[in-house]
Amino acid sequence: MSLYVEVTGTGPDLVLLHGWAMHGGIWNDVRTRLAKHFRLHLVDLPGHGFSPACEPGTLEHVVEMVADILPASCIVCGWSLGGQVAIELALREPQRVKKLALISTTPCFVKREDWQWGMEAATLQLFMQNLKRDYATTLNRFLTLQVSGSDDTIAVLTQLRVSVLQRDQPDGAALQMGLKILLMSDLRKKIRNIMQPAVLMHGENDVIIHPDAAKWMNQQLGNSELVMLPGCGHAPFLAYPDQFITGMTRLLS
Repeated sequence: MSLYVEVTGTGPDLVLLHGWAMHGGIWNDVRTRLAKHFRLHLVDLPGHGFSPACEPGTLEHVVEMVADILPASCIVCGWSLGGQVAIELALREPQRVKKLALISTTPCFVKREDWQWGMEAATLQLFMQNLKRDYATTLNRFLTLQVSGSDDTIAVLTQLRVSVLQRDQPDGAALQMGLKILLMSDLRKKIRNIMQPAVLMHGENDVIIHPDAAKWMNQQLGNSELVMLPGCGHAPFLAYPDQFITGMTRLLS
């Protein structure tokens, strides 16, 4: 069983990993411009888009499946949950993952005693329960949260909804496993072991992942650059495509 990957463009290999409940089509608004600089690998994570679901659906298993389709030498760009996959890939495959782009990413999604920049675990657990009861309403609420804080909320939300509806809705079990990954994973101790150059992009008004999580990662990563975007929520590549393209092309130098 293999993941669905769409390949387009010319240049250094760039693997794009989407966030929870999304798919590779989420990058459509920037793919044409990115494809002028990179050979894109637009991945559908397990149970999302055109990729089959997998068992057991842990972060480690997802990372293994992405590693199976990883080019010999590449840049990995991960958004949100995809960013956590990208972090694990950089640690697991340092010979293949040469550089990183972490978009709206956190090493630890849930608030803990020594981590104040996360979501309350009870909030995420309630979200999991609501997802089982009313998938459509819960997903719509999540999409709205993603664009909250953007200067042009309505336009960005419209883009997001159009992108999401281009492919079949994600597998229900895969969505639950994705939330469990967010609930359980804590990559803070591993971050310092990443040696690859990295670009971090984060919206200053992100209500899903606190901007200070990105600032913390920037301090831990020895060779990283942080791009903070004012007037931007959780989806910088939709709200600020020009700045996103500029940030990505910095990885070419």
